[in-house]
Amino acid sequence: MSPQSIAYQAISSALAESEARFRQMAELTGEWLWEQDAYGYYLYSSIAVTQILGYEPSEVVGKHYTQLLTRHDKVEQLFYASSQQAFYGLTLHYRHRDGHAVYTESSGLPIRDANGNLLKWRGVDHDITTRKYYQDALIESEQRTRLVIEHSLSAIILMDVNGLITDWNPCAERIFGWTRQEALGQGFCELIMPPYFHDTHRQNLQLFLATGTGPLIGSLTEQTALQRDGTEIAIELSLSPLKVAGHYIFSCFINDITARKKAEQQIRQAQIDLAISQREIKIAQQIQAILLPSAPLQCEALHIAGVCLPADKVGGDYFDYFFCDKDHLDMVMADVSGHSVGPALFMMETRSVIHSQANLSRTPAAMLTHLNGFLFEDLNNADFFITLCYLQYDLRNRQLSFANAGHPPPLLLRFGHSECRQLDADGLILGVRQQVRFEEKTVLLQTGDIVLIYTDGLTEAEDSQGHFYGQMRLPMMLAGHAQESPQQIVDAVLADLKAFCGRETFNDDVTLMVFKCC
Repeated sequence: MSPQSIAYQAISSALAESEARFRQMAELTGEWLWEQDAYGYYLYSSIAVTQILGYEPSEVVGKHYTQLLTRHDKVEQLFYASSQQAFYGLTLHYRHRDGHAVYTESSGLPIRDANGNLLKWRGVDHDITTRKYYQDALIESEQRTRLVIEHSLSAIILMDVNGLITDWNPCAERIFGWTRQEALGQGFCELIMPPYFHDTHRQNLQLFLATGTGPLIGSLTEQTALQRDGTEIAIELSLSPLKVAGHYIFSCFINDITARKKAEQQIRQAQIDLAISQREIKIAQQIQAILLPSAPLQCEALHIAGVCLPADKVGGDYFDYFFCDKDHLDMVMADVSGHSVGPALFMMETRSVIHSQANLSRTPAAMLTHLNGFLFEDLNNADFFITLCYLQYDLRNRQLSFANAGHPPPLLLRFGHSECRQLDADGLILGVRQQVRFEEKTVLLQTGDIVLIYTDGLTEAEDSQGHFYGQMRLPMMLAGHAQESPQQIVDAVLADLKAFCGRETFNDDVTLMVFKCC
């Protein structure tokens, strides 16, 4: 045998021994070791392919490497089928025999002959499916977190242990006026806190680092912050620490509560105003109660009683009866337009004028003329008006005189009769025209005759169907209770009104007065 043959046999034997050692190592390792020919067809596959892809090595040998890839990766990796360059750490997406996805990190080296011609490929794939799953989950989690931060309706600010800002979301940009690029790296305290709070903030931070506790940590507090233009705003702040790699970071959630604080202040002021108004209304109630007759009037010649039920706490209705001298009883029924405090004030003014003129022995028509002249300017400026009926009973002559300023006419029920007569007299409501002529009429009364005076709040009270109590029911109620006292008649009419309406309160002031001649 020639020396050349001996040398060739020695090289072949060494190569075969090397190949045997390579395959032995391939079988012992958990990595998928493989060889492919120059065109990418598998020549050899280690047993690890079974664990990674579920195929036996014999099922892999002879296949082109792209046949095991997913359709998407097959298109992307065609480049490497014709490339003769080594590759390292290439992520490949395989389909396991049972269908689930498998990711590997692949590296391959070209094997060439002495002339540089590609003989085959030798490489290794490392199963990174689990690692990629967690990496993808982490990336997805970080993306979700970033999405939450970016779209949060609260300002989210992160800062490091030195109080320097490391993250700044769009809401923080909107609230404080600083862009993310401008805010990053700035001191949290110096950027958004008023100067008078800087020392306290630094002390609180040092206290937490030293003790693990602090007044702002883990609690929701209201603070004052600064916007870029120097405007102070009210904020709600929550500060939470997180220890990462032995160092603290702080997440800060901030809401601008300036509008809420302003609304709260307005509510507090409204509550104060309401309390003042309620107090004033209570005073007005007390004054009005004092000004109205406190009890029925009874004497040998007559009995009289009345009641006023304001729609609000105070009303614009007014009734009164009083002796202007020993022989004359004056009776008044008035209704100021609207109800509540404004009309009540006019009612009080009207009463004052009437009582100031009572000792002058004015007739009903003369009293209305004086009232209209005195109140016209006030009523006209305030856009109010008054309807008023004034009656005067002469006890000696049993004569009833009356005049009317646009008020519902009183009802007269003669003793022993069942039908009522209206005591009507012409006259314009007070406060419409400065010069008005009021008609005055008289009627003689007998024992048992009854006069009922009322405001339109009584006849215009509605039931649940929108029907008025009306002017027909009132005469029937009066006739049905004619034998009773004025107070009993008043009580009976009110009870019937409440039963008709189905409630205890009404949309307008309700006032009535009953006079009975004895």
